[in-house]
Amino acid sequence: RSSPPRVGAMTADRDMVSCETIAAPFTHLALFALALAPLFVVVDANANIACVAALTVIAGAYRSVRPASEGSGEVMTRDDAARFPIIGSCVLFGAFLAFKFLPKELLDVVFGAYFGVLGTFAISAVITPLVHKCVFLSRDLRSHPLFVVPRVKWLNEERWVAECTAAEAIATALAGGFSYWYLTQKHWLANNALGLSFSLQGIEYLTIDSVQIGSILLAGLFVYDVFWVFCTPVMVSVARSFDAPIKLLFPRVAASAIAGADKPFSMLGLGDIVIPGLYVAMILRMDAARVAAHAAPKRALTRSASKATSRAPPPAKGDKVPKYFPAVAIGYVMGIVTTIVVMNVFNAAQPALLYIVPGVLGATFIRAAIAGEVSTVWTYCEGLEEAQAERDAAENAKNK
Repeated sequence: RSSPPRVGAMTADRDMVSCETIAAPFTHLALFALALAPLFVVVDANANIACVAALTVIAGAYRSVRPASEGSGEVMTRDDAARFPIIGSCVLFGAFLAFKFLPKELLDVVFGAYFGVLGTFAISAVITPLVHKCVFLSRDLRSHPLFVVPRVKWLNEERWVAECTAAEAIATALAGGFSYWYLTQKHWLANNALGLSFSLQGIEYLTIDSVQIGSILLAGLFVYDVFWVFCTPVMVSVARSFDAPIKLLFPRVAASAIAGADKPFSMLGLGDIVIPGLYVAMILRMDAARVAAHAAPKRALTRSASKATSRAPPPAKGDKVPKYFPAVAIGYVMGIVTTIVVMNVFNAAQPALLYIVPGVLGATFIRAAIAGEVSTVWTYCEGLEEAQAERDAAENAKNK
């Protein structure tokens, strides 16, 4: 499904934009504080990795609830999930060859500019609700048109109208400053600001809508991660060569000693946050849907009332609805911690998904077995893919 570039708000006509609720505000606050802490005090890098990764996944999961309910995100299909490791392998190996045969200085400039522009929009999207609330006191703001992209065959299926509110304009200006700081200084904090924004936006707007699709995605990337880390030097080489915000940097020493340190940072790839984060976010929404269906049994579990969901009824009235999100979130944390322990014991890079995937999937099905709901959980589906197909068909019919 083609989507317009996100420049502020995207609508077909000028209207008033209300302030968005900041999802999980205390989680965001804790994440912000922990990201800044190494500037002022020495924070154990291993503890920092585990806490930042966990907080990012939890914050992203809560942020995903609104786009999923509104249908404004991109839904990953079963075929998408199956192809993802293959496409990822091609991209990874292509990057490896590029760094091997092309001048690194040229690649750094190209990728730096690319990620700088993307980072501006990602940071802007993350902080816009905060700017709207703090600067404009949550007042409704008028959305002003910026430019129009006409319908072009093979490029976009509909006419795009880019619009921007005053809050989005301020947020974009602030985000542009961060991106400029990153491009000119390559400071680790600017890198992490972009990386965390990419992670939060990825979990928020890229959606998997069933446990089966999530399992296919995680299983495929489990094999992908193990192969490229243990069987080839490709993954580690690209991670060390790629001077772009595709990884988070965690200082091992005091901020004042970073310049003179031999190995000043520990690293965590964004994929180790976003990929399992998509699954954790789906589990959070599953819990919310099951609770809602339990409170009002006649209401469909999802907007599209998919067949898979209809075969997976919630518990009978009066029973307590089992929650899966806490168990799966803990499974993710245990996977990250296991990765760190093994990495330090063997003093070698580790494929984090080797430990994270069993953590989140194991937590899901152990919890389901305890609740006697293995079949119910395995067949759970939000029906977002079907709803998106219906919207796309309606839009295509409208444009003809």
